[in-house]
Amino acid sequence: MSSTTYDVTTWTIPGSATTAETDIGAVINSIIADIKAQQSSQQSKPGAVISIPPGDYALKTRVVIDVSYLRIQGAGHGFTSSSIRYNAGDTTNWHEIWPGGSRIRVENTDGAAEAILIHRDGDPRLSSIELADFCLDGVSFMPDENSYRNGKIGIRSTTATDSMRISGLGLVYLERGIVVVDADALQITNNMLCECGSCVELVGSGQASMVNDNLIGAGPWGFSIFAEHHFGLIVAGNNIFPRGASSIHLKDAANNVISANRLHSFFSGMITMEGACDRNLVSANHFLRNPESFPVFQDVPHPQDDLFGLVHVRGSGNTVVSNHFSFEVSSVSVQPAGATPTLVLVASGTHNYIATNHHAADVPVHAVVLDSSTIDTKVLDCGTAAEFAAFPGATFGFRPTP
Repeated sequence: MSSTTYDVTTWTIPGSATTAETDIGAVINSIIADIKAQQSSQQSKPGAVISIPPGDYALKTRVVIDVSYLRIQGAGHGFTSSSIRYNAGDTTNWHEIWPGGSRIRVENTDGAAEAILIHRDGDPRLSSIELADFCLDGVSFMPDENSYRNGKIGIRSTTATDSMRISGLGLVYLERGIVVVDADALQITNNMLCECGSCVELVGSGQASMVNDNLIGAGPWGFSIFAEHHFGLIVAGNNIFPRGASSIHLKDAANNVISANRLHSFFSGMITMEGACDRNLVSANHFLRNPESFPVFQDVPHPQDDLFGLVHVRGSGNTVVSNHFSFEVSSVSVQPAGATPTLVLVASGTHNYIATNHHAADVPVHAVVLDSSTIDTKVLDCGTAAEFAAFPGATFGFRPTP
C-alpha cells in the first residue's frame, strides 16, 4: 500500500498544473481519489491524513469527502476579525490584515456553495472524519461587509455521519459556518467560529453529540448554535459572543443538556426552545444581556423584544436551574417601551421546573413569566413575588426567594 499521509503542497494532480496555492479544493479531491484507488479492498480501508502547512490557499473547487477515516489537518486556525478590519477604515499601519495559519480562501468559482461537502450514498454511513486546525475564510460579504450574507458555507454534511470531529478550526465571513444533517456522536470542539451569518446548524436529526469549548459569535440574523430533532446533545463550556439572533436554539429537541456556557447577547431569546422541546436541562449558565455597542449595528431591529425572555421555554418536563442572569439595559432601551423585561418565559408545556436562578438587573424585571397555557409549572427561589407573573389559566406552584 502507498503512503497514507499526504501533503497538499507536494501533491501533483496528474496532467494538471494546479497547485494547492491556486486551488486547494482540486488538490484535496485528487488526493481523495488516490486514497480510494489505493484502498479499494473492502477489508482494508484505514483511511489517510491530509496535511495543510501554514500558508494562503485559494479554494475554487468544492472539496467532496466520501471516504471514512479521513483526517484533514492544518497547522493553526489563523482567525482574525474581518469585521473590525472592514469597519476600521485605514489599515495601512496594521501589522497584518488577513487571517493566517493554514488559511483557505473560500472562492468557489465552480458554483458550489460549500468549501467542504461531506456526502456518500449507501451503507454504512460515513464515519470518523476529522477536520482540524485550519481556517476557512469567506473573505468578503460584498457589497455590504456587515450583511453577513455571501452564500458561502464552510462545512456541510448532507448524509448521515458517525463520530465526526471538527476541532481547532477558524471560520470567518461565511454565511453559514457548519451545517450537519443526521449526526451521531458528532463533536464540535475548540473552534473559533465567529463573524459568520450562522455558526453551527445541526439539522434533520441527531443524537449523542457535543458542541463544547468553542468561541462562537453569529450575525444578527442567524444562530450561534441551532439543533433540531436532537437527542442527547451536550452544549457545554462555550463562550458565545453577540450578536446572533439566538445564542442556542433548540427545535423539537428532547433530553439534551445546556450547561456551563457563558452567553452574551444584545437581544432576548438567548436560549430559545421552539416546537416540542421536552426534558431538557439548562443549568449553571451565565447570561449577559446589554445594548449593542458597535455603531454600525445599533440600528439593527431586535429579532425578539424583551418580553420574549432571555430563556424561552416551549415543551414539557424541562429543568432550568442555577443560572445567573445579568440584565444591563437602561429603561429607555427596553423594548417595547415601558415593559417589564422577562428573564425566563415558559410559553407552553407541562411540569416544567424553574428554580434557584439568580439575577442582577438595572431595571425591574420578571424573573419568571408563565403563559396561560402552561400546566403545573414549579417556580422556586427565582425572585420575589413581584418578580413573578402568571397569565390567567396557568397552573403552578410558586415559592418566592426569601
